[in-house]
Amino acid sequence: MDSSVGKAIPWTGDEQLIAESAIHNSIPEELFALQELDVLYDDRSAALWTYMSPEGRPSFTPTMLGDFESWQDLIESGFGPDKVPLRYLILGSRSPDVFCFGGDLDLFQRLIRDRDRDALVEYGHRCCRILDRNIRTLDIPMLTVGLVQGTALGGGFEALLSFDYIIAERHATFGLPEVMFGLYPGMGAHALLVRKLGSALADKIIVSNETFTAEQMYEFGIVNQLAEPGDGANAVREFIKKSERRHAGLVGARLATKRVWQLHLQELNEITELWADTALQLTETDLKVMSRLVAAQARLAERIATAAA
Repeated sequence: MDSSVGKAIPWTGDEQLIAESAIHNSIPEELFALQELDVLYDDRSAALWTYMSPEGRPSFTPTMLGDFESWQDLIESGFGPDKVPLRYLILGSRSPDVFCFGGDLDLFQRLIRDRDRDALVEYGHRCCRILDRNIRTLDIPMLTVGLVQGTALGGGFEALLSFDYIIAERHATFGLPEVMFGLYPGMGAHALLVRKLGSALADKIIVSNETFTAEQMYEFGIVNQLAEPGDGANAVREFIKKSERRHAGLVGARLATKRVWQLHLQELNEITELWADTALQLTETDLKVMSRLVAAQARLAERIATAAA
């Protein structure tokens, strides 16, 4: 792989996706130099593959959010009609058996103890802006695909709900653990789950503190396709192949669904502001529970990474 086009890293099954982007001078080079996102453009299928590659605990830290903001800006400037073609946008994770643990709980604890509502709201608004732009597919006629090969919790699960399709390996799990420390997901779960599933089932998922399997999420209709463990990327490629002839119709159908949703950024932001107000009501006991969850997730991620090494 040409390191001038992307990071010189082992792509683990993606070797055939040779970076053709060098022949497309309009693709911003900065897209392939983001700190915590590994990006590769597949010229043959006009697909942009992106993998979260966090330096620490796999969560949406301010650094990761900054990369996502730049990622979206660069995609908007380099791709689309009359630019480099983009028909599919795929997001996965390089963290073994973890898609994302969600929000930056370490940061949340500090801001709550400092009574810094403005910073909590700013963090939430950044997340909502990224989510909203993804729901709108950056105003590019493409299909977005979330590839889940492990655990998706909290904001990681919320982020997936903004994708047109979710393809999950059978061992993947999903959950919204915020209620265990007296909070709730504040960056899209209510707005999207209620629209997708109805308020009763959405409420069950949000307040139950249950972990749901990929099979359960498939039965709910949240996961669109199941794949065998280790075969998720191939399942995405097969999805792309089967979708080619129907691409325009699938894009149009998703646009129509979102029009019916009538979901606007203002709604997402208002829910986030309610979330920030609730966060400031957490007790020291709640924050200790949050700390224990952070520590448990960090140990889990470390064990998985050590076993995969």
